[in-house]
Amino acid sequence: MTTSASNIKKDLFFLPLGGAGEIGMNLNLYRYDDQWLMVDLGVTFGHELGVEVIMPDPSYIVERRDKLKALILTHAHEDHIGAVPYLWERLQCPIYATPFTATLVREKLKEAGLLGQAKVYEIKIGSQLSLPPFDLQFLTLTHSIPEPNALAIRTPAGVVVHTGDWKLDPDPLIGDAADEAIFKDLGDKGVLALVCDSTNVFVEGNAGSEATVRQRLIDFVSRQKEGRIVIACFASNVARLESCAIAAQQAGRQPVLVGRSMIRMNQAARANGYLKGLPTFLQEEDIAGLKREETLIICTGSQGEPRSALARMAAANHPRLKLSEGDTVLFSSRIIPGNEEEIRGMQEELVDLGLTVIDAEQIEHIHVSGHPGREDLKKMYQWVRPQILVPVHGTLAHMREQAKLGKSCGIPQAIVPKNGTLIKLSEEGPTLVETVKNGRLALDGSQVVPLFGPQMRDRARLMTSGILFVTIAFDKRGHLREEPQITQMGVFESQSESEMIENLQDSVTEAIANTPHEQWSDDSTMKEIVRVACRRCVNAERSKKPTTIVHITR
Repeated sequence: MTTSASNIKKDLFFLPLGGAGEIGMNLNLYRYDDQWLMVDLGVTFGHELGVEVIMPDPSYIVERRDKLKALILTHAHEDHIGAVPYLWERLQCPIYATPFTATLVREKLKEAGLLGQAKVYEIKIGSQLSLPPFDLQFLTLTHSIPEPNALAIRTPAGVVVHTGDWKLDPDPLIGDAADEAIFKDLGDKGVLALVCDSTNVFVEGNAGSEATVRQRLIDFVSRQKEGRIVIACFASNVARLESCAIAAQQAGRQPVLVGRSMIRMNQAARANGYLKGLPTFLQEEDIAGLKREETLIICTGSQGEPRSALARMAAANHPRLKLSEGDTVLFSSRIIPGNEEEIRGMQEELVDLGLTVIDAEQIEHIHVSGHPGREDLKKMYQWVRPQILVPVHGTLAHMREQAKLGKSCGIPQAIVPKNGTLIKLSEEGPTLVETVKNGRLALDGSQVVPLFGPQMRDRARLMTSGILFVTIAFDKRGHLREEPQITQMGVFESQSESEMIENLQDSVTEAIANTPHEQWSDDSTMKEIVRVACRRCVNAERSKKPTTIVHITR
């Protein structure tokens, strides 16, 4: 049985608007004493209808933004910060992040023309922050990007540990390993709930270490004596960039960064004191002066992104880089679910150019995940010992499996949220209070629109059925001045276009002739008669009902 949350003030609530039942697009909210705290504001990436970026609909919290204390960013991956430049104007709240994340967020806000309006506060790594009624402690963990943070969120109703994205890497190469003592101390003092990353719950063991990857990269690069080496990896993995550069140096090759996001991450890392021991990377304009066997290219495109540097190289249309037989491309990455087709297609293009293509399935530990495997999760449970486990950051199958794993490890209670579920967290257990408004927005060009709104629905219809444009001209007496003018896009092939248009003209002319003459002067009536006639004609011939736009001139 659900009750209205509006009557409850002194309880603690958790509300995901994105990232529950999906991997990506994270937006989490906490409520206590009618005050709200937002954790992360991310995107996911689209593949259809011309939409490249999808984000959560924040309308529920926008309606309550006078009670929104702040946006806290756990780390700088796009699925946690990517929506900030698109949605901040709706939220109008202060932003808090550790230095590396703050640097990248400021750059995004600058590009959006919002840097002077949005306040971004830098928080020292491992520090505390008071935003009454919430007291926050930033807890260092390891991930595949600098400065990943868990949060200890303290309220009078209890403490929540919100992990963000994490793993346990004893040798992360950049940044510190997780401080086991801090998490154990939290557990000793009592943790009400653990809100935890579910991404790799089906993976046995632990996530693996970046130190292992570094040695594999050094070994691999040292064995390649001929041709260029291209390594595709996630730009945000600064430790991986450093490892690629070290592997290049030890093999007598020059490391070259290619791709805007690679360059941006390199700049942000150096601005915050990372990559200190490395010389400046070469840029793509420097490649022409290098011998092929002395070149190692580090580039974007590991997920088959159509506009990435590697995609352009694979299509042989990169303005400065032409790969050829004898070159080797290494994918130091995993396939993110949903990107399989794009990656395989790009790899086929690379093979067609005569290149050797190698991925993580062929060389063990050439990539390690940034998310916790089952053994990492068990350790976190042992350290924190929460009363309630709330799995997030995963599909429904991932989250249910983590709930099952947590209970098998002795966590008393678990609840699997969905986007929009307002959950009360208390010592008596978790309770679903209500389901609130939630949805998705799409970045269409420079405009943010509802993903399932009229604009996107119309585009989907055009994609599946095509469109007809019909112009009907009446003379002064209300009779047809000429035969209907019809054009089409995506309805039928060009070789049958002439015949089909004749059939459509006949159908429209007949439909008008069968309409009482007194209705001919009513444009809305005539438009509907013509529209129905066209759709029936095409449906009879092709089993399709195209979108039909009718214009009437008099």
